[in-house]
Amino acid sequence: MLLVGYVRRPHGLGGELSVEPMTDFPERFVPGGKVEWRAGSRLAKPSETSEPRRLTIRTARRHGERVLLSFEGFAGVDAARALAGGELSVPDSEAAPPRPDFYYSHQVEGWRCEDREGRLAGVVRSLEQTVAGPLLAIETPSGREALIPFVEPIVVSVDESEKRIVIDPPEGLLEV
Repeated sequence: MLLVGYVRRPHGLGGELSVEPMTDFPERFVPGGKVEWRAGSRLAKPSETSEPRRLTIRTARRHGERVLLSFEGFAGVDAARALAGGELSVPDSEAAPPRPDFYYSHQVEGWRCEDREGRLAGVVRSLEQTVAGPLLAIETPSGREALIPFVEPIVVSVDESEKRIVIDPPEGLLEV
């Protein structure tokens, strides 16, 4: 499942929710669109978790950096409040086609990450989108996690057919 948004809080009394998009493709939030809602793992206590729900978007509109969404079957602020703090996801198969030089985390997980000389730097565990930009999390041969900015000139090349990422990290980056 691909995370596409965090449900923050109700907006107004009509059942809209303020959603923080976690996708580079916010155009996916359209009336009739389908998402899976899960209780937010970072926000919910274990006793508050519930089964995932497949939701259909009833209305969608931009609101600054966020998107205001309402869902079929959730009319009014009280119903919307039940979804606050949750995460919205879509199946990997419904991922928007990536732009050139854009990669989803699930695409690069397990790929070999090596330096210019072909030495193994590690195996990709995830590609995280952060405020500072994308970070490649790799597991080094010693079992440590290293975070590598997924930007040029540090990332030299990405070879999809070989499932390989060549990096040229600054001195000491893999030891941090």
